[in-house]
Amino acid sequence: MILSEAKVVVTGGCSGLGRATVEGFVAEGAQVTAFDLQGDAPAGAGVQHVDVRDETAVAAALDAAIADMGGLTAVVNCAGIATGEKVVGRDGPHALDTFQRTIDINLVGSFNVARLAAARMAEQAPDAGGMRGVIVNTASIAAFEGQKGQAAYAASKAGIAGLSLPMARDLARQGIRVMAIAPGIFRTPMLESLGQEIMDGLAADVTFPQRLGDPAEFAALARFIVSCDYLNGTVIRIDGALRMP
Repeated sequence: MILSEAKVVVTGGCSGLGRATVEGFVAEGAQVTAFDLQGDAPAGAGVQHVDVRDETAVAAALDAAIADMGGLTAVVNCAGIATGEKVVGRDGPHALDTFQRTIDINLVGSFNVARLAAARMAEQAPDAGGMRGVIVNTASIAAFEGQKGQAAYAASKAGIAGLSLPMARDLARQGIRVMAIAPGIFRTPMLESLGQEIMDGLAADVTFPQRLGDPAEFAALARFIVSCDYLNGTVIRIDGALRMP
């Protein structure tokens, strides 16, 4: 896929990893629409304010983005939340509503966007190689090495990792690839809110380079996945060889 000809939707596209992804595709000359609950899209991109859990709203936002861009060739799902709560803590068992909300946004929301986008991609004419589009979901290294207090978050991201292969197999007939990225610890506004001391402590655990990830590096990997037609059905870690203890 030629990036300058890509027509891309990025969920969570107004902040953090999603915003960097939007900026990266715009810089390559792609047409991009950011989906987010609120906020402004980076310069050069459109925006649709939408809750990824809402089937009707997502369908309408996709149709609007397709009408604006003239098609849809890639979706990068970055929308998500992080939850910190132990299964049994000082105040009793893990609140069921926070677990459910994390699964609903991170896993169900990503699947909701992916399935609705895939249905629309399937209606488009394929390229010379039979391809109609690519979907990139965001997992996490927590999917494999979840920490204390990450039961909800790790479960949601493990679900994203587990989606990659069966979705790729399901959508092969339609010429749609499905991949996932599992980022380590990245410098995002959410992480920066913890303070420099905590960020320095987290960075010290990274093997090499011993620093936090730059959102631009996540965005570069997303662009490579979209441009490399033979990548399909798997999860790529981007974490400086960090393996959480």
